[in-house]
Amino acid sequence: MKVYAISDFHLSINNPKPMNIFGPVWDGYLETIERDWNDKVTDEDIVLISGDLSWAMFLEDAVADIAYIGGMKGRKVIIRGNHDYWWKSISAVRAMLPDGMYAVQNDAVRLDNCVICGTRLWTTPEPGREQLPADKTIYDRELLRLRMSLDRAAGMREAGDKLIVMVHYPPFNSTFRPTVYTEAIAEYSPDAVVYGHLHGNVGRMRKKLILNDIPYYLTSCDLIGNKLVEICDA
Repeated sequence: MKVYAISDFHLSINNPKPMNIFGPVWDGYLETIERDWNDKVTDEDIVLISGDLSWAMFLEDAVADIAYIGGMKGRKVIIRGNHDYWWKSISAVRAMLPDGMYAVQNDAVRLDNCVICGTRLWTTPEPGREQLPADKTIYDRELLRLRMSLDRAAGMREAGDKLIVMVHYPPFNSTFRPTVYTEAIAEYSPDAVVYGHLHGNVGRMRKKLILNDIPYYLTSCDLIGNKLVEICDA
């Protein structure tokens, strides 16, 4: 069984929003993702989708987008991104997910010998920039949610299990220095961390970063050539 990751589809099947207004990398991006996905993934594999699945504002408007992903091969695990406004209640989200699709929020899921946990996170302060009070409130709250999820995963994890942390926002700023997020993650010694959210200027991004001996993978689809990133064998 292999574990793959990709994120930031920004789907809008029922209310089309052309993504190529953001650049040519988005031309035919879904067709590229589908071809690569079908070439790589089996029904036993796991695909992690760390946020921004749909542009929809309401859950009922996201049904077609979720069904599209749910119809692809493998077992899919999703978390909420900053643009997933349709994601209001975790119970409502889980109730409408197709078979083989799982949502994580303040908790974890165990699939065979792979435990997956995570949360959205928030923007990490940049050096020399004061963090606004409203941002600090969310930043601190997301740290609590991250720890809740990590604790749940630790309770599920058995000897030999892989532990993978999914977040949407990168858990560090553009300096890639440790933060309260990365220090919390390091306490649990996961096998990998996947994140998305970033687009555009690839000069300040790294597709793979090792921090505290843990690999961090950037999985925004436009920055990885619209092809799944293989995270590990589990």
